[in-house]
Amino acid sequence: IAFFCWPLMPAIGYQIKPDGSHPPLTRASPFGSRKNSSILPLDMVEVLSVTVHCTVASRFTHTVMTSTALNKANSSQEIFFEVDLPKTAFITNFSMEIEGQIYVGVVNEKEQAKKQYEKAVSSGRTAGLVKASGRKMEKFSVSVNIAAESNVTFILTYEELLQRKFGKYEILTRINPKQLVENFQIVADIYEPQGIAFVDAHATFLSNELLPLVEKTVTDNKAHISFSPTLDQQRKCPECDGSLINGDFIIKYDVKRASSLGDIQIVNGYFVHFFAPPDLPRIRKNVVFVIDRSGSMAGPKMIQTRVAMESILSDVHPDDYFGIILFDSSIEPWKQSLTKATEENVDEAIKFVRQIYPRGTTNINDSVMKAIHMLQDDRRNKKLPERSVDMIILLTDGMPNEGESNLQRIQQNVCEAIGGNMTLFCLGFGDDVDYSFLDVMAKQNNGVARRIYEASDATLQLQGFYDEVASPLLSAVDLRYPDNAVDSLTPHHFSQLFNGSEIVVAGRLSENDMDNFLVEVFGHSSGEASVTDWDVIYPEKDYIFGDFTERLWAYLTIQQLLETSGPAEKKSNATAKALEMSLKYSFVTPLTSMVVTKPETEDGPSGPLIADKLTEGRTAGEAGRRTQLSYMTAAVAPHPTYFVDGDPHFMIELPEREDALCFNINDSPGTIFNLVKDPSIGLLVNGQTIGDKMVAPDGKVNTYFGRLGVVHHSLGVRLEVTTEYITLHSDSTIHSISTFSPNPSVDLLLTKDRSVKVTLRDSVKFVILLHKVWKMHPYHQDYLGFYTLDSHLLSPSVHGLLGQFYHGIEFEVGDQRPGEVPEKPDATMYVKGHQLNVTRGWQRDFRKDLKRGKNVPCWFIHSNGTGLIDGSAEDYIVSGLFKTV
Repeated sequence: IAFFCWPLMPAIGYQIKPDGSHPPLTRASPFGSRKNSSILPLDMVEVLSVTVHCTVASRFTHTVMTSTALNKANSSQEIFFEVDLPKTAFITNFSMEIEGQIYVGVVNEKEQAKKQYEKAVSSGRTAGLVKASGRKMEKFSVSVNIAAESNVTFILTYEELLQRKFGKYEILTRINPKQLVENFQIVADIYEPQGIAFVDAHATFLSNELLPLVEKTVTDNKAHISFSPTLDQQRKCPECDGSLINGDFIIKYDVKRASSLGDIQIVNGYFVHFFAPPDLPRIRKNVVFVIDRSGSMAGPKMIQTRVAMESILSDVHPDDYFGIILFDSSIEPWKQSLTKATEENVDEAIKFVRQIYPRGTTNINDSVMKAIHMLQDDRRNKKLPERSVDMIILLTDGMPNEGESNLQRIQQNVCEAIGGNMTLFCLGFGDDVDYSFLDVMAKQNNGVARRIYEASDATLQLQGFYDEVASPLLSAVDLRYPDNAVDSLTPHHFSQLFNGSEIVVAGRLSENDMDNFLVEVFGHSSGEASVTDWDVIYPEKDYIFGDFTERLWAYLTIQQLLETSGPAEKKSNATAKALEMSLKYSFVTPLTSMVVTKPETEDGPSGPLIADKLTEGRTAGEAGRRTQLSYMTAAVAPHPTYFVDGDPHFMIELPEREDALCFNINDSPGTIFNLVKDPSIGLLVNGQTIGDKMVAPDGKVNTYFGRLGVVHHSLGVRLEVTTEYITLHSDSTIHSISTFSPNPSVDLLLTKDRSVKVTLRDSVKFVILLHKVWKMHPYHQDYLGFYTLDSHLLSPSVHGLLGQFYHGIEFEVGDQRPGEVPEKPDATMYVKGHQLNVTRGWQRDFRKDLKRGKNVPCWFIHSNGTGLIDGSAEDYIVSGLFKTV
């Protein structure tokens, strides 16, 4: 849960008057405001309270987020409210209370809501409950116009079924109020009729000294967790106004399972059945890893895949069998059949994966078919254990463009070949992959798909997925219920049960005679398994929220219907039923939207608020278009910008804080500085300074960057840019800019306004500007500017004068006071454990206007950035344009 102002909520607020002077520095409010696109002084919006209350009954959570803000200004302002909630959750209510009037959301069919949304946008009115999708969380944002000195209360409610992974359930609340809040509280009440085995609660933003602020009370089947810090306990430091509350509040727990092999809970004619038997031996598995090595995997993706495979192969159980297939336009198996995971075989396989290098195009169909035939042949020839499970793990980052390229035919070929006899897991690496294609293909073959995000932790994502499926306990699990006693069952046939997970089935009782309620479970383990020993539990109504079993049943049923595949008529019927249930139970699903009618303002009626749900299967482009459309009506979220330009001025622009940091580096002409260095992928950016033609009459020696060198060892690229020429060294070939030909690893885009945009595949994007100076100028000469446009794919180890800031910088500014120059006040900055005297100033950003540039206010750090940069400026001097030392 977070709050921001127009255009985005900074942690330090600063307003510039028309005459260029600065009013007193003010603290940021977690709410923000906008009127006629001007920024309101940030202390005019105050957060009065933030409350998150999560109620859990038998793994089903009901979470209510409530926050109240006050517009302290003497005019009406638009206030924004932003929330992160789990992707697996369904919103069930959103409402606002303004001046005693409550505006409640209503769930409508998506097309109907879309028409309301488009009508509002086309008429120029604000509309949209903005949402963007991340890894685990979805982001919602809403704005509303609030009268002077009035309050607004936002209430958001969502529900989800917690999924058991690695032997525990996790409740995650993302919180970032961005200011101190008088009434702040997170509360969770957990009720598990089976009994609670353990509860752990912590927050990513709390040190060990502050963990006692998290209070926890646990009895046999109930737990109460609360976190209610005072204003002083929320402070980053005793003298700071900044809040340390920024991150994830996480509760993990599990239930007792030793007394029986499962339990059935019944409330108001609906039952839910939890199945996770303890102490079952693992089943041996036979797994074939199918790994994409096409050209698009070059760079960090290939490096991370190699590292992940080394770790995964080391973890394969010695009793398991495994195979490896590499593919691009050709198919290369490590061996022609699966191999037992002995120490010698694993070592040999690790040496093999270390030699994977990207090349060629992408043939998904033939590579997966090869894996299927390998497993089938080994089964036929009795090379694999009889009681074992077969699985294929496919990793790809792109679209099939070699061999069979029709997606439906690939799905059909794979499904027919597998014939229900093995499991296919699909991992889609990055945003360019067609996730819907992989998702359907995995589900058709008893598996799941997972997106692997391009980031520094991609290796951990890959390892984490394998860990989830590494230890099957049961296969072909079939839960059977008496036909005359139940109806409307959620899925009750499962290909596998993995260690640390749980099977959940819900249904409606057609009669209440539980004496004849016989449940049987059949499955394959290291021996046949048949279970009929169950506990029937009637949860205590004092500790549950209403009809939770019915809502849990509806939640699971809607998810099942949304995943229906097969003939068009079957899918159409399932979609219609899912829509009907979504509307009945007020769930915001991919088929519905929640509409909140906004109150009228002095400018007339406002458009509706529309909340919908993105699906993981939507392509990156589609998601981006939907998000962009919504943000056009609310807030723009630009990325931070890092650049060096002028003589030389270093700038770190932080749009989220509406602020910037700047410093100069002064040294003698000819000095070469390291700007960016990422050793994990072999990226290096160095810059050599030049001086004026001659020393000016005032004796000042100005230096600029006149030569830049870029090296990317993984891509085999070396680029040199000077004020006179551009040279690309690639694949042992030297290209001048006039003879440069397209290279799959690097993209150069020259524009007539003397700039070159450089994109190094899967790593970084930057632009270099050429500043032309009149040739007859007595002192100055041409020089370069370097601007980083996208650096999010670089590893956490990235460093350099600019690179060290790519993954963020935490600082606080306060104690503003008059400086030597009236329009440039001084202040105290707390950063990296230092207390620095800084001065408000301006630097120019030339990206959009190469001649005049745009003045950007910034806090200037003196003495070559001392205290802000790691070490001293001399530590970044290197001996050559392409050298690391």
